[in-house]
Amino acid sequence: MAQPLADPEGSQQIAGGNIGVRRFGASNRSYMYTGRFAPSPTGPLHLGSLCTALASWLDARAHGGRWLLRIEDIDTDRCRPEHAMAIIDCLRAHGLHHDGPISWQSKLKARYQAALTQLRESQRVYRCACSRRQIEALMHPARQAERPYPGTCRTLMRTEGEGAWRLIVPNEPIKFFDLALGPQQSILTESIGDFVVVRADGQSSYHLAVVVDDEWDGITDVVRGDDLLTSTARQIALQQRLAYRTLQYCHIPVMKDAHGQKLSKQQGAEPLCSNRALENLSLAARHLGLGELPAGSLESLLTAAISAWAARWIRDEVSAENLEPDRDTRC
Repeated sequence: MAQPLADPEGSQQIAGGNIGVRRFGASNRSYMYTGRFAPSPTGPLHLGSLCTALASWLDARAHGGRWLLRIEDIDTDRCRPEHAMAIIDCLRAHGLHHDGPISWQSKLKARYQAALTQLRESQRVYRCACSRRQIEALMHPARQAERPYPGTCRTLMRTEGEGAWRLIVPNEPIKFFDLALGPQQSILTESIGDFVVVRADGQSSYHLAVVVDDEWDGITDVVRGDDLLTSTARQIALQQRLAYRTLQYCHIPVMKDAHGQKLSKQQGAEPLCSNRALENLSLAARHLGLGELPAGSLESLLTAAISAWAARWIRDEVSAENLEPDRDTRC
C-alpha cells in the first residue's frame, strides 16, 4: 500500500535490478509511487508492448518507486502459460526487472468474487440476459464504435438466475486528469451505458479484475497506451462504486505500423528478439520522445532513459498537478 516518501532527494538501489536511481525532487507527491505493467499472455511481446513496459518502468524508477508485474491471464481461452513465461524472460533480457512477486490473475478469482458480492450488496449491479444480437436490434444504427447499452434489464434489477452482471453507471460525468493528455471527461450513460463486470459464464471482466488488482496491489500510478484511454472512465466508476482509491493516469501514444494501425499481436506484429535488446530499447525510447540515448550497455541506456524521462515528464507533472483537483491517495 502507498507509504509516505522517505529521503526524497536520496539515491536508492531498485530491487530486482542493478541500476542506481536518483529520486528527482521536482514532483510534489506525498505518497510512495507504485506502478505496474500488466500484459495479457496471448502472444510474445512486440515493440509496441515494449514501449508501454518501458514507459511504465521509467516512470516508476524516475519517481524512486516500485514497478510490479502482473500477468493478466484471467481469459484462459486466449492466454497461454508459455506466452507468459516468454514475456517474463523477454522483460528480463531487456533489463526491465520488476519488484516483488509476479501476480497472476488466474489465481485471484476469489478477489473478484468478493468485489462482485460487495457490488451486489450495495445494489450497484444487476443480472442481464440480453444477447449482443438483442441489444443491436434495439439500437439505432451506431454513429460510434461502441454502442451504449440501452438499459433493457436495468428496470427489472434482477439479482437471481442466469445472465451477466452489469454495473449501474453514474449519470454525472467522470472527470480525471491525464498527465499526458490533460483534463478528460466521459458521460458513461451516453458512451457505453451500464457495462458488464462479470460475464454470464462467471468470468470477471477485464475492468473488474484490473480495478480490484490495482487496489489490492497498492498501485498509485498507471502508465499505459492511449488505446486504453476510453477504458479509464469505466475503471474510475468501478473504483467509486467499490470505495477504492482513485489512481493517477498517464496515457502514452501507442506505436503504429506503416498503415497507421496499432502494433498488436492480432495484426501480426513481429515478436521481440532478446538478442537485439539494445536496439529494441533505443527504438522504444525514441518513440517515447527521449531522443538518442547512449547504447553501450543496457545499464547505461536505461540510466540515461530514466534521466531523460524525468526531465520530460516529472517537471511537466508538477505543473499538471497544480491544475488538478486534489485526489484521494489513501489505501
